[in-house]
Amino acid sequence: MDAAGASEGREMSGGMVFGRASRRTFLGVVALLCAASAALTVAWCGSMSAMGGMPMPGGWTLSMAWMRMPGQTWLGAAASFLGMWLVMMAAMMLPSLAPMLWRYRQAVAAAGGTRLGQPTALVAAGYFTVWSLLGIAAFPLGVALVALEMRLPALARTVPVIAGLVVLLGGALQLTAWKARQLARCREAPGCCQPLPADAGTAWRHGLRLGLHCSYCCAGPTAILLALGVMDLRVMAAVTAAITLERLAPAGEHVARAIGAVAVGAGLLLIAQAAGAG
Repeated sequence: MDAAGASEGREMSGGMVFGRASRRTFLGVVALLCAASAALTVAWCGSMSAMGGMPMPGGWTLSMAWMRMPGQTWLGAAASFLGMWLVMMAAMMLPSLAPMLWRYRQAVAAAGGTRLGQPTALVAAGYFTVWSLLGIAAFPLGVALVALEMRLPALARTVPVIAGLVVLLGGALQLTAWKARQLARCREAPGCCQPLPADAGTAWRHGLRLGLHCSYCCAGPTAILLALGVMDLRVMAAVTAAITLERLAPAGEHVARAIGAVAVGAGLLLIAQAAGAG
């Protein structure tokens, strides 16, 4: 082998080693963030559960997530909810977001980029900005609904049936062609199939697009989470598993449909139970 061939071989070997090391570092950071956000979510939910909830007509309990603590302003309550929402979304979405972030890093590297940390962080920031806006919208709507339920006992009694209907509709949405299209967009990670520049504006816009596609794709599971209990760890775990499986499994569309069928069955069961209790 001549000197040029040996040099090329060393460069290829060095690139492979760097790629493996970079991937290990990336996965390590993602795993650490996911574990930290999951631990904070568990702690937060535990503290909320320790305070209990408010028994409501119809045999259900109102979560303290939608209530002000003693001496707390509504602005403070909204900030607390948004902080909890962001930590929870990080724990739930990072497992399925990580492959898209990695494909983005590969696309930037293919365009000649060498400093991948900052643009990757901007993509993640854009992604979670979309989820933050959803949390900002959800809080006042939840507070307004809670206020109505507390003033109107007849409405409060229908909440278990309404929750079952939301689960049913969320499951039905999983079975639609619209859901299949949104899932395909998420799984393809738009924009990551060709080289991408590493500038901040492109990274930010890419993160916003990922967040929008993901929020559309997760409309059904997110509605189920809000209906069954935004602070319920069991519901969070089930929704996280569903989102991750449909996003990462080889036959994602079939997985999404199976999840939808299970949710439809669960919704019908909840409605029947609520009707029987009433």
